Amino acid sequence: MNALRRNVLKGATGAGAVAVAVAAGLVTPTRVLAVSPRDAFDAKTVADAMKGMGVSNPADSKDIAIKAPDIAENGAVVPVEITSNIAGTSSIAILAEKNAQPLTAEFDFSGGAQGYVSTRIKMGATSMVRAIVSAGGKTYTAAKEVKVTIGGCGG
Repeated sequence: MNALRRNVLKGATGAGAVAVAVAAGLVTPTRVLAVSPRDAFDAKTVADAMKGMGVSNPADSKDIAIKAPDIAENGAVVPVEITSNIAGTSSIAILAEKNAQPLTAEFDFSGGAQGYVSTRIKMGATSMVRAIVSAGGKTYTAAKEVKVTIGGCGG
């Protein structure tokens, strides 16, 4: 039997099984998708976003490295890397302070995973990119200014 045909049949069978499970109500989007702090992502200010995440008064830390361009030519795609050298890092959140909705991403880690995230975010204007790291029941922060020449959030 042709290997390509076999792979197509396997994929179709798997997709059919998932469709049947969804139709039967065994799998719902709230069970499949990750749970996010909706009010934190909908917040209009950094303070409200941090409140929605349950963060208050994070300490500044030099153990958090933010790698982002000093000048982003296109705010629609700004590459950001966050590395946390804090032992027991359990989550990393990224905020773009002048965005209409500052919380751009939040990542949870478990089982001793390395505190490292590489992603791309949208930025509407020049602002501070802030990383919020939770580790050992405490929260830490670091920030870096990124200048945006063309806004990516409708600007």
